[in-house]
Amino acid sequence: MHRFANPARFLRLASAILPWSSALSALLIAAGLYFALFHSPADYQQGETVRIMYVHVPSAWLAMACYSTMALSSAVALIWKHPLADLVAKAASPIGAAFTFLCLVSGSLWGRPMWGTWWAWDARLTSMLILFFLYLGHMALINAFDDPSRGAKAAAILALAGFVNIPIIKFSVDWWNTLHQPASVSKFGMPSIDPAMLLPLLLMALGFTCFFVTVLLIRVRTEIIASKLRAIRMTQIHAVPVAVPVAE
Repeated sequence: MHRFANPARFLRLASAILPWSSALSALLIAAGLYFALFHSPADYQQGETVRIMYVHVPSAWLAMACYSTMALSSAVALIWKHPLADLVAKAASPIGAAFTFLCLVSGSLWGRPMWGTWWAWDARLTSMLILFFLYLGHMALINAFDDPSRGAKAAAILALAGFVNIPIIKFSVDWWNTLHQPASVSKFGMPSIDPAMLLPLLLMALGFTCFFVTVLLIRVRTEIIASKLRAIRMTQIHAVPVAVPVAE
């Protein structure tokens, strides 16, 4: 992976991937919404409100995937000092925060008719809210220092420390009694969800994943260009001669 840490090589790779990932994200999300709205059945208990699942569940998966990407990039930045690792973590943080916010909002809309309340302090909801605050803290730390390297290092430490929350989110429905139902897709054996519901769910998840890759590449590319501009400005500042007053 060392050869992909070169910014010029990364920019070439991103330019090759972006058209495909953006097109795939649009096609997959459009197909997922079509099957979710017109070809998937209503749930016998939840009725039409079950269709919120096709946004809520993929956004929850991507919220955890974004944080995992951020934590892995932070570890690479701290251990191997890859020049792009900090930029990847910085770029992934607001994307993950957006997915987490979407998960919380859609979950609240889904929970109101099902549980009779907009919010309940059960294990999964609380751990997902903590994840959102971790994203906000990561973004705040990056911009909290005048020296970008100090901010990136502090944010990387937070990302690694907060990664313990990811398995808590994943297994909270198994470890504690919560309002959420147990896993019905990612479990041993065949998924217990109906195939007519599983298809749009997976399409939406793949579409969200391609969208994440697309936005991540765009943001990293923007960060690389911004870093180059900052370096040019610093070079110009240091190259300007300073006039020294001469005593008469």
